[in-house]
Amino acid sequence: MQTIRAEKTVSVTELKRNFSTILSQAEGDPVAVLNHNRPEAYLLSVAHYERLLDRLEDLEDMKLIQERSGGPFVEVNLNEL
Repeated sequence: MQTIRAEKTVSVTELKRNFSTILSQAEGDPVAVLNHNRPEAYLLSVAHYERLLDRLEDLEDMKLIQERSGGPFVEVNLNEL
């Protein structure tokens, strides 16, 4: 059995019939879209999706910082630039 990672769920049929209502009732929270009682997709608000992308970018930056923290380093003299 698959884990549903949202507190709210809706069937594909219901989503087709009442998209606007479901979107407004979600109040920015993710909604699991079920097909034959299994999660098929997640409906996310633009704000929620953008927060996820920002968080992913932050995690990728942190990983890069950790990878580069051991060097090699280049000595630079600002007066020579």
